[in-house]
Amino acid sequence: MNKLHRFSSFHRSAQLDELQTHPFDLVIIGGGATGAGIALDAASRGLKTALVEKKDFASGTSSKSTKLIHGGLRYLKQMEIGLVRESGTERAVVNKIAPHLCLPEKMLLPLIEDGSFGKVSTSIGLWVYDFIAGVKKEDQRVMLSKEEALEKEPMLNDKILKGAGYYAEYRTDDARLTIEVIKKAVELGALALNYCEVVNFTSEKGRINGVMCRDMLNGRKFEVRARRVVSAGGPWVDHLRKINRSFGGKHLLLSKGVHLVVPHERMPVRQSVYFDVPDGRMIFAIPRGKITYIGTTDTEYRGNKDRVVATVDDREYLLKAVNFMFPDLNLTQYDVVSNWAGLRALIHEEGKSPSEVSRKDEIFEADNGLISIAGGKLTGYRKMSERIVDKVVDQLGDTRDHGLEDSETKNLPLTNDPFQNDKEVQHFIKELKSECSKLGLDDYNAWYLVTTYGKSARHIFENLSNYEGDDLDVSLALAELDYCLGHEMIQRLDDYFVRRSGRLYFDIFSIERLKSPVLEHMTKHLNWDQDRKIAELQNLDLLIQDATTFYRSEQEPRLKADMNH
Repeated sequence: MNKLHRFSSFHRSAQLDELQTHPFDLVIIGGGATGAGIALDAASRGLKTALVEKKDFASGTSSKSTKLIHGGLRYLKQMEIGLVRESGTERAVVNKIAPHLCLPEKMLLPLIEDGSFGKVSTSIGLWVYDFIAGVKKEDQRVMLSKEEALEKEPMLNDKILKGAGYYAEYRTDDARLTIEVIKKAVELGALALNYCEVVNFTSEKGRINGVMCRDMLNGRKFEVRARRVVSAGGPWVDHLRKINRSFGGKHLLLSKGVHLVVPHERMPVRQSVYFDVPDGRMIFAIPRGKITYIGTTDTEYRGNKDRVVATVDDREYLLKAVNFMFPDLNLTQYDVVSNWAGLRALIHEEGKSPSEVSRKDEIFEADNGLISIAGGKLTGYRKMSERIVDKVVDQLGDTRDHGLEDSETKNLPLTNDPFQNDKEVQHFIKELKSECSKLGLDDYNAWYLVTTYGKSARHIFENLSNYEGDDLDVSLALAELDYCLGHEMIQRLDDYFVRRSGRLYFDIFSIERLKSPVLEHMTKHLNWDQDRKIAELQNLDLLIQDATTFYRSEQEPRLKADMNH
């Protein structure tokens, strides 16, 4: 099978056959950012690698973060110097290997009366932050007076504002980053399969030697043999440890994070803002294309991990925070057009709330050989992956004879035709804007396609002529869908609308006009019958419901489902 097309939606059956036929050096459970990073690191060192994910890639935590590759300024306040240093270094690495997915974003940090940061401590803290994180000169911090801060962001609450810090972070699309990492891993020989759940482990003489999987699309079970198994299942790590009968000692604390989405015209911030909440926490407001998103909450979670929803309390908490810092906005529940709710898998620390718990990662090793990793931040996915593969390589031992030494993923571009820097990304967007104008398309499409698909946006534009019709937006969406079918292993309707295109969160109003033509296109190319079409629409409608509904409790969706049955 051509490695460049092994990640095609049409090659899933061949992937399934290969998964069952050949033994692997390493099987990874979990298709989020960490699992993807482990697959890439392992494949790049020559390990025969497979990755399985029970839903779609990046369907858990790795599509529901704050979507920042950031240095973690608050960790400096908690004196986690090593975490800040590693985050700063890794931020620069991600920007280098995928500039279109790690875009520099100026961040304004308002300083207020009785706030989390004072003017002197902020100035010193940001200077130390710049130094230990290795921040480029043009991105280093600037301290602003009250007047200068209001010039940057006139909507700030001038009654409590004292000044501001102005520094740089990097905005990303977490799901897209995960997909690109997996695509590169597959190109280097890894096998990656979505909708493939691990239901048990196989073993011989007390040592794990593989996993028992269930194909979530047809229900069939099969075994995958492997010399080593790594669990990178995020919130499901403890569940897998229980299946393995190795649960004990340290365990996870699950924290729910909710983000609200409002039209940019209702919250037209000029740059990202990291601001105080009355309860002592801090949250972000981040402009992105047509919208601004606000978050996040940080509350302990004990509900259904497979359907995490936002509640009325979550919404009111975030709206109150925004209206405190931006009093003239008067945002209400009617301004919120979408939301996402996700889980952080933190390492439990006795007596600490989710906001107080460290974001450091932790590796668990079971007596029978299962290696699990949890905790950590999106920014650190590559370094976490490197540490895991170092451990696997050391355990396998004989692989040293094959030249498998240190990780080189820090120098490995994620795309085959990579951008060299941020300026090249902007220049490419400008070129495509010109093409959009000629075709009568909104300029937004150029920005969206380049920051989503990189230079493959050109391929999508070139395919547009195959879908000429009265509605150019539909034609462009189908050309985009064709690219995803051919290169990004989409298997369900929501794979496209949520994790490949991000429309559920960033352009939700486009879904209504696109879902019918997209459904028909996928039905034609993936040979769906009428029952499958109905199921796909119902599933997408449920996701739209959860993105636009705020429930009275986290249990309400399950209670309603039970009543309907």
